[in-house]
Amino acid sequence: MEEKTPWRRIATGWTRGGPYGAAVGSYMLLMGLLLYAAQALGALSSLRGHALGPFLALGLIVAVLWAFGWGAGEWLAGRLSSQRGAASRGGSIRGSILRAVIPGVFSGVVYLLITVPLRAAVPLQLLLYCALPAALATVFEALPPGETLSWQDLLVLAGLALPIEYSWLRMPPGPDLGGLPKLLWADVALYVYVVQRRLPGIGFDLRLRLRDLTTGLRAWGLFVPIGLGLGLALGFLRVHAHWPAPGPFIGLVVVTFVFVAVPEELFFRGLLQNLLQTRLPRWQALGVASALFGLAHYIHGPVFNWRYVILAALAGGFYGCAWQRDRRTGAAAVAHTLVDVVWVTWWLNRAAL
Repeated sequence: MEEKTPWRRIATGWTRGGPYGAAVGSYMLLMGLLLYAAQALGALSSLRGHALGPFLALGLIVAVLWAFGWGAGEWLAGRLSSQRGAASRGGSIRGSILRAVIPGVFSGVVYLLITVPLRAAVPLQLLLYCALPAALATVFEALPPGETLSWQDLLVLAGLALPIEYSWLRMPPGPDLGGLPKLLWADVALYVYVVQRRLPGIGFDLRLRLRDLTTGLRAWGLFVPIGLGLGLALGFLRVHAHWPAPGPFIGLVVVTFVFVAVPEELFFRGLLQNLLQTRLPRWQALGVASALFGLAHYIHGPVFNWRYVILAALAGGFYGCAWQRDRRTGAAAVAHTLVDVVWVTWWLNRAAL
């Protein structure tokens, strides 16, 4: 019997009410929520009537993220692995080039979808969007690492983190599109680590279970009194005297989960902490990953924001514990979303950012 691709299985599952129908249905629901959030938070009005291209780009990014979250990455890895084996017997250069350029082509297409309708495409930015993902893929293609954390991993992780940390991947000024590069880079990270490196234990599964929700809620509940007390003592937090409107609040929850929690937990827990555990005891790996997560927040504001670094590192420890329990990025993302939404809505001193 001919093996069905994930896309054919998805179509079959949709018509028969199977699990892949749930994948398509949940993707459509998520896109609807993102559209609602964009409207509620005012992002659509900033696009000046040119929302179609950016929305298509967002749809592509989220489709890849969702496909990996529903297991398509393992299928793609198997397909490319079988091609690699066949090519190695008769010359592999063409297949290697194809595997290396896939993320660069995808990233370039996304950039053009966003910028061309706004007449804001910049050739050097397009080159960066295309060349950097291809270069990261080439590292693993040409120099496959071993099972433990290697110099290749350090190089690729830096290539994933630094462009986001220092805003090298610029979007058009004016429109509220600053979160798209981080989400796009999550797709690149999934490709190079799931498809090419085939790193085990990432735990990137967006089919959230009840246990993911309870684990995330528990991590959040344990962090709240510690983080709140420390934040107030450091003068970093203050109480907001208003209650948010339902529309913007729902939009904030959706945007925080998709654009902040999922990509950050994929990187710091699924990749970084996971790789560190191949070299260090798990609690040391948790400490290092949490410290680096905290340091990633130093750039918020005109000067080194040491209060934010301390609070973020502490929160990262609880997110890391949530991931570590079952190796599920979804559980860590739930905790991350709860902390950010509650802090921004009722406690976070925006002036400290």
